[in-house]
Amino acid sequence: MISLYLSERGWLHEVPAGSKLLFLCVSSILLLPLESLVPVLMFLLTVLALYVSMGRAAVEQLKMLSPLLPFLFAIFALHMLTGSSYAGAVAITRLLAMVLLANLVSMTTRMADMMAAMRPVFAPLAYLGLSTRRITLAVALMIRFAPVLFALFDSLNEAWRARSIQRPRLRLLAPFTIQALKLTDKVGEALQARGGAAGLTDK
Repeated sequence: MISLYLSERGWLHEVPAGSKLLFLCVSSILLLPLESLVPVLMFLLTVLALYVSMGRAAVEQLKMLSPLLPFLFAIFALHMLTGSSYAGAVAITRLLAMVLLANLVSMTTRMADMMAAMRPVFAPLAYLGLSTRRITLAVALMIRFAPVLFALFDSLNEAWRARSIQRPRLRLLAPFTIQALKLTDKVGEALQARGGAAGLTDK
C-alpha cells in the first residue's frame, strides 16, 4: 500500500478529482501573496472544518502531520531572528493550510482518478513526444507520497519515544532516509511488476 487513502467514504470522496485539484491549485495561488494573518488563518480554520466534516477517521489523520511541526517552528524562529515574527506567523500558517489541504485531497482521491484529472493538463506535452501518462503518474505519486512520508517519520518518532526520554533531534534523519529509499524501491518494483514506466503508454 503506497497511499493513505481514506477508506471510510465521505462527501468529499464524491467530489470530482479535477474539481479538488483545481481548488487546491487556485487556493495555493491565492494564498501565496497574502501578507495578512487573518485571511490565512480563516482559510486554515476552513480546511480544519473540512476534516471535521469528513468524520473521526479524517480528523485522526491530522496527527500524522506532526513531523511538520519542527519545521514550522524553525521557520518561525528564523523570522523572529530577523525581526519579522508577524511575517513568520503568516508563513507557517499558510504552509500548514496548504499541506493540510493537499493531504485532504490526497486521502479522498483515488490514484487513477487523480491521474485522469491531470492528464488533460499535460496533453500539450504529447506534441513534444512526451508521455502524458508517465508525467501524470509522477505528479500523482508526488502528491500521494507527502502524507505517506509524514506517517513514516511519525512512526519512527513514536518508536524513539518508546525507547528513550531524550528528544531524537537529527538522529531520525538517517533511518528516515533509509526507510524512504526502501519504500521507493518497493513502489518501483510494484510499478515494474505492472509493466513499468515503459508500459505506461498514452493509448
